[in-house]
Amino acid sequence: MPKSSPISTSVHPVDTASPLPEPVFRDAKHHIRIFQGDCLDILAALPPDSIDLIFADPPYFLSNNGITCHAGRMVSVNKGAWDVSRGPDSNHSFNRAWLAACQRLLTPNGTIWVSGTSHVIHSVGFAMQQLEFKLLNDISWVKPNPPPNLSCRYFTHSTETIIWAAKNKKSRHTFHYQHMKQLAGGKQMKSVWTIPPPEPWEKKFGKHPTQKPLALLDRILLASSSEGDTVLDPFLGSLHEGWDALASSQISNFKSAIPRAHYSPFTVRAS
Repeated sequence: MPKSSPISTSVHPVDTASPLPEPVFRDAKHHIRIFQGDCLDILAALPPDSIDLIFADPPYFLSNNGITCHAGRMVSVNKGAWDVSRGPDSNHSFNRAWLAACQRLLTPNGTIWVSGTSHVIHSVGFAMQQLEFKLLNDISWVKPNPPPNLSCRYFTHSTETIIWAAKNKKSRHTFHYQHMKQLAGGKQMKSVWTIPPPEPWEKKFGKHPTQKPLALLDRILLASSSEGDTVLDPFLGSLHEGWDALASSQISNFKSAIPRAHYSPFTVRAS
């Protein structure tokens, strides 16, 4: 399933009068709602100051007809039309547009986590500075045993960057320091996280080329969400990340990190 196809480079005006469509999936027990459509349209229909935590896994714009190694075979890096670069200016305009939409939704002390590779993360960071987010950390997610670089002309790509930012300079963000210290064996948790890619059992309902491991989402929720928080994923992809993170036993055992509701605009922008 595509995450998004950024065909528009202009910032959508905030139109709070736009009706929110009916969710394509609703789980009353876990307070989960999934919406399908253009994420910028759906984000504009959500009320301001209503989201406590956002995890965003936007298009990386790395579908450039290159090659990579998967399961010992040479395969294309192309993910779909939604991941094709429109050029640096258009890509940045899209990133700034959805980030501005998310910033409007964050509560005064809310935070956002955005993952990306070098293809997109520098644009995301610059857009956050332009929009006056408060940058908190940049996490280096290290992938053990990454696929080899077939061209032998670069270092093997083995990391992604995740930027953690608060709504603005006045935000007093949530951070469960003691719990993170406990997970780190009694020491301050560092900003370098070694977490394997998704396990085979995490793909039992299907595969997505940019699927994130459950352990990564677990840590983010445990670190920066509290009981009763509302969580948003504006690029839901395979639907795996949000659903499994909320349903995992690790989150259930840490009661102060169980989100109350989960707005999840599942984006499929048509090209």
